Amino acid sequence: MKLNVLRADPAGNITLFVLDPIERERRAALAAELMRRLPDMKIDQVGFACPADADTDGRMEMMGGEFCGNATRAYAMYVARQRGGLSEVRLRVSGCDHIVTAAVDLARGAARAEMPLPRAVRAAEVEGHTGTLVDLAGIAHLVIEGVAPSEDFFRAAEPLFSAIEGLDAYGVIFLDRTSHRMTPLVMVVDTATLIWEGSCGSGTIACAVAESTGLADGLFEQDYFQPAGVVRASIERRGGAVVSAAIGGPVTLDEPMCITL
Repeated sequence: MKLNVLRADPAGNITLFVLDPIERERRAALAAELMRRLPDMKIDQVGFACPADADTDGRMEMMGGEFCGNATRAYAMYVARQRGGLSEVRLRVSGCDHIVTAAVDLARGAARAEMPLPRAVRAAEVEGHTGTLVDLAGIAHLVIEGVAPSEDFFRAAEPLFSAIEGLDAYGVIFLDRTSHRMTPLVMVVDTATLIWEGSCGSGTIACAVAESTGLADGLFEQDYFQPAGVVRASIERRGGAVVSAAIGGPVTLDEPMCITL
């Protein structure tokens, strides 16, 4: 089986895009096989290019049907190049019920994308540690401070997510608020893959939501330093509610290649 693929690096959240059409029911198995067979690429996740709708510039769906902000930024840059250098790209992406707009700066090698707004935010306790559980609809994260990153803690926190309906993915974000360093550990449900991600866009937004809890009105912006890159979060609140969210940062794209499985 020959596949045309593109490796993207949005702030270290390595994403492999399959550029050939693949039926939805085959994607999870194919993604798992690609991640297993291509260890040198250090892939965090797999996305699938789909035919664009008439009202968009492109369409992309993730391996588990989840939403991924970093993959969205990277795919927006790919589409911008394919379409002659667009500076604004309108995409339909999995896990999001509306068109996502992304700003692309090809000269700087950067892209910024809208993010879903929180559906619910609440305090949650795991093993005596209190964190912030942020439900972004389709993906949810527990932001926790003062805990060393570990799979054991993730497993202890996992029951929190079973009560949230419709999750395609969920994660624990280990945050050091002083240095703004975060370490994301994320589970994709359909592929049953647990990944220490190089960076995480939705996790970045979850951290910004948690840190801006006391802000009634105004803009909260913060760079979050992650294992393999830096992602900038922007949160706007009105009356305490989050009314807009976005992430931005560097993106690099390899040249498309053909591989054989």
